[in-house]
Amino acid sequence: MSSVDLLHQPPWRAADVGRPMPDSPHAVSMALPRWQDVVGYEEKSPAVLNRLASGYPRFVIHPLVQTVAQRLGDGQPCLPFPSIRVAERAAAFVRGRGEPAAVVTRDGMAGVVTAPAGQAALRAFWQHTGLIFSTRRAEAFLAGGGNEAETPAAQRSLRRQLAALYDCGEDDVFLATTGMAAHFAALEAVRERAPGRPTAQFGFPYVDTLKLQQKFGDGGILLHDLERVPEELPALLARQPLAACFAEIPGNPLLGSADLRRITPLLRAQRVPLVADDVVATPFNVDLGGHADLIATSLTKFLVGTGDAMGGAVICNPRSPFYGELKALVRRQHEELLWGADAAVLDAQARGFPERMRRHNTSGLRLAERLRAHPAVEAVWFPKWVNAEAYDAVRRPEGGWSALITFLPKHAETRSPEIYDRLAFCKGPSLGTVFTLACPFTLLAHYTELAWAESCGVPRNLLRISVGLEDPEDLWRRLERALRPDGATA
Repeated sequence: MSSVDLLHQPPWRAADVGRPMPDSPHAVSMALPRWQDVVGYEEKSPAVLNRLASGYPRFVIHPLVQTVAQRLGDGQPCLPFPSIRVAERAAAFVRGRGEPAAVVTRDGMAGVVTAPAGQAALRAFWQHTGLIFSTRRAEAFLAGGGNEAETPAAQRSLRRQLAALYDCGEDDVFLATTGMAAHFAALEAVRERAPGRPTAQFGFPYVDTLKLQQKFGDGGILLHDLERVPEELPALLARQPLAACFAEIPGNPLLGSADLRRITPLLRAQRVPLVADDVVATPFNVDLGGHADLIATSLTKFLVGTGDAMGGAVICNPRSPFYGELKALVRRQHEELLWGADAAVLDAQARGFPERMRRHNTSGLRLAERLRAHPAVEAVWFPKWVNAEAYDAVRRPEGGWSALITFLPKHAETRSPEIYDRLAFCKGPSLGTVFTLACPFTLLAHYTELAWAESCGVPRNLLRISVGLEDPEDLWRRLERALRPDGATA
């Protein structure tokens, strides 16, 4: 089922569990159509896991990648990595957790072999750093294509398009295998600049953004209340020098934004860089050039749209006072690891990104406004209403509020599962696809830490919708049907 078909025929029923979305060997999402499917996925139930043809590649090791791993590991636990240097880092991480690990190579391919007890650490490196082995690269290798990347023309063209979106030079754009790999590259640069210092995160973040700082940095300090950050930050800076601060504009899933107008002067006075993530807003909607020193973003989401390619980028902001030193650090550490075939897909899709984003903005706002007025809805989170002045301060003149909506139904403990199960949308992980994609985000991202998430103001039963390019009236009819107490049609 192509991404176009998914706009009109979403796999939303129980029988569809595990289907890749889109129907491609490189799909980054899979159908979890019922609440119990999400629980089963999180609890590693065979009834769900055995149905998965694929999954989000940082969390689910793709069958193609597993086959490459089996060849490298000769039956031992193994994962392939995109370079020997990355494999050596992964092996060192596993050994640092007290488990054996060895770098292996075959036909120019690099991987890490460990013992069964070391698998968890190896998977943690893969997941949190995002330095993963592309499914397209695995496909090429298994087809006898060797380990040579395709022509760098696609990478050059992609950098050119990103430079235009971010108002920077092409050599200010550093491509990465995933959005998390871009975050890892930014973290490594600020750590080299200020060794031994922790970092701080503004606002409740996407799960791995904070985990990365905590597990691979020198400590990650969470300031989850965005309203209080400008008051809390001076005291934090006074007692604890920081290597950098991280902020999502807006955050995921609560879609609030840190007030960079008040925060940036505080950080600049202490020479602390800001690493910003604009994946939800996208550079079409916001301009962070007046505040961010580095931008770490995912290309897997709105930029590609079709949900069948992974990629990320670090943008060195030429307007930053730390531009020269940070760019030198990023450049020195950089390896060109984005596989050519993935870059080609990203580059081709990026050409239509601005026009798609206009449509996403329009439909997202329309659904958010109607949800906000619906009697069955307790609360709606959307950048137009959450920390609105902070978001509008960086919104471009023609920019919108993107297309991610989070909402909490009334009587959510019982109603959220009912609404989710009846919702005739694609349902699974990721966002930014041309097809509408829903999930119970807290359950999916924070299943083992639900109480902690709630202590940070994130309800466990909220629902998140990434609004696609379907007819917005049709989307609303589907959503409104699911919100009715009995799910009946009018």
